[in-house]
Amino acid sequence: MRIRTLLLIVVILLIAAFVALNFEAILQPTRLNLGLSEVQAPLGLVMLGMLVAVFVVFLLALVFFQTSHLMEVRRITREATDQRHLADKAEASRFTELREFLRTEMQTLAARDNELSAKLLERMDSVKADLTQTVEQTGNGLSASVGELEDRFVRQFPSALGKP
Repeated sequence: MRIRTLLLIVVILLIAAFVALNFEAILQPTRLNLGLSEVQAPLGLVMLGMLVAVFVVFLLALVFFQTSHLMEVRRITREATDQRHLADKAEASRFTELREFLRTEMQTLAARDNELSAKLLERMDSVKADLTQTVEQTGNGLSASVGELEDRFVRQFPSALGKP
C-alpha cells in the first residue's frame, strides 16, 4: 500500500473514532442560520454530513480521473501495439527484400564465376597447347643440334667410333 492510501485510511478511522466518542454531542439540536432562514438541527450531524459529502465528491473525482487515466493508457497501449505490428511487418518486408537482393547477387556471382571458369579453362588449354608446341620445337631443335654435333664429331674423329 502506498503511504497516501495508508494516511487516508488513518484519517478516516480517526474521524470515525471522534464521532463515536462524541455521538451524543453531535446529536444535540442547535439553531442554524442558513442565510435566508433559521432552522433547528444538530450541528454535529450537519457537519458530519458535509464531511461525508466532500468525501463522496473527492471519491467520485478520484474514480473519474482513474477511469480517464486507464482509458488513456489502454489507447496508448493499443497504438503502441499497432505501431509494433507495423514495424514488424516493415522489418519482415525488409528481410524479404534483403533475401531477394542476396539471391540475385549470388546468382550474378555464380554466373560470373562460371564465365570466368570457362575463360580460365580456355586459357589453360591455349597455354597447354602453346607449351606442348614449344616443348616439341625445343626437342626437335635439340635433336637437330645433337645430330649436327654427332656428324661433326664423326667427320673430325672417324677413328674414335671404330670406323676407318
